Amino acid sequence: MVENVAESVSGSGARSGAPRPLLSAEHLYKIYSSGDQELYALNDLSLTVEQGEFTAIMGASGSGKSTLMNILGALDRPSRGEFWLDNELVSAMSDAHLSSLRNRKIGFVFQSFNLLPRLDAVENVEVPLVYGRVRPADRRARAVAALQQVGLGERLNHRPTQLSGGQQQRVAIARALVTQPKLLLADEPTGALDSETTLQILALLDTLHASGLTILLVTHEAEVAARARRVVWVKDGRIVADGPPAQVLGGRQPIVPEGA
Repeated sequence: MVENVAESVSGSGARSGAPRPLLSAEHLYKIYSSGDQELYALNDLSLTVEQGEFTAIMGASGSGKSTLMNILGALDRPSRGEFWLDNELVSAMSDAHLSSLRNRKIGFVFQSFNLLPRLDAVENVEVPLVYGRVRPADRRARAVAALQQVGLGERLNHRPTQLSGGQQQRVAIARALVTQPKLLLADEPTGALDSETTLQILALLDTLHASGLTILLVTHEAEVAARARRVVWVKDGRIVADGPPAQVLGGRQPIVPEGA
């Protein structure tokens, strides 16, 4: 049970006192009005994630899974409740502070890659640093290092159309890593990939997790979720199961390379 918060909050949402888990969502509601009715996308949902966890979030279409991820990614606000990230009260932040927090502390990876077609790989990875007003020389050095980290050191000057789907996703992951975020949010990162490339991307996520990165993975595939260390199942805006993959997924086996 998460304690109630009584401390005063600064304009940026910082909190004094003992630190919380890296991520703490407390009694979240997301309510939409439709005529005289209220539709609850999230209904008193609470979730904590510790630093270094690798957690998969699953749920059917309309379960509230996407709404939850938008709030955890500071892309949307709850109707009620509080969301803390790295000891900052995100749900109380201004739009300007939200934008800054996303750039500093959250890396995003999407199913559709979302690369800019006119930019090459290294320029795509530099984009968050441009918004962060990092000096050009430092941007380039950090972008090159991020691409090397994901195994694309020889594809720096290739545009998206010159890269395979798996390579494009690696560029997207490098872009998410270049700001050295506290949290990596991966929304269906293997949904557009074939089975072999899926294995490669999951192996990369395993490596990033082993390095200490906190990962939240959204997927509808049980075999992909089973690669995480924890699975959270959302239904009707609530968490209905939360535990090790074998427990939540009923013994579904993770996707692993043959002979592993």
